[in-house]
Amino acid sequence: MKSIKLAAIGLFSLVCASAFGQGAEEAAVKKLIEPRLGERAKVVSVTRTPYSGLFEVRTDGNDILYTDKKAQYLFVGRVIDTTTYEDYTKARVDSISKVKFSDLPLDSALKMVKGDGKRVIVIFEDPNCGFCKRFRHTLKDMDNVTVYTFMYNILSEDSAVKSKNIWCSADRQKAWDDWMLNSKAPASAPDNCLSNPNDKILALGQKLKITGTPTIFFTDGSRIPGAVDLKTVEAKLATVK
Repeated sequence: MKSIKLAAIGLFSLVCASAFGQGAEEAAVKKLIEPRLGERAKVVSVTRTPYSGLFEVRTDGNDILYTDKKAQYLFVGRVIDTTTYEDYTKARVDSISKVKFSDLPLDSALKMVKGDGKRVIVIFEDPNCGFCKRFRHTLKDMDNVTVYTFMYNILSEDSAVKSKNIWCSADRQKAWDDWMLNSKAPASAPDNCLSNPNDKILALGQKLKITGTPTIFFTDGSRIPGAVDLKTVEAKLATVK
């Protein structure tokens, strides 16, 4: 019994030492790589990967880079398994880019319900975004979906003006569709319409590292950037539970 206890203690000590060693190694790589990246990117974390001795370098923009243990080389690109063709980098980026869907302030979004509305997506769009307008035409062909739209004004000062005018409209969703689908500009906001969520949504988008529009979020917290086609959206919705 005594020998079993000693063996268990020895194994525990070995595991602890290994974990400590790995943490120290990652910290050392982080210390080396940070000054070499300079102002290009802020390093959030460094993690040893199970492939080829590489270390994953995660930046504040949720970008994934790779380096060696001496931080002598920087690898920019995707790590793909040549047997299964699994894209490890994409899977990692998707994981760290997820949001807590229930935390999104949907009361500050436009709301459109089509059919039974059981499926739900959230979109960040700029009113002056051509790709967003194209994606709006894609949404016309969808059914049984609820779409929440955050007006995310990042392209020009005029974007914020248009968003305010739309928010202050009697029918916000109609005003949005009139503009995005038919280029019918919304009426100027009345003087008594003093509040709008523009600043709140801008801060939210920056917090979520949204750098382009449209960006689509699903109820599982995952996102798809860009004006994807209907087939892509439907395929993604089919996987969301």
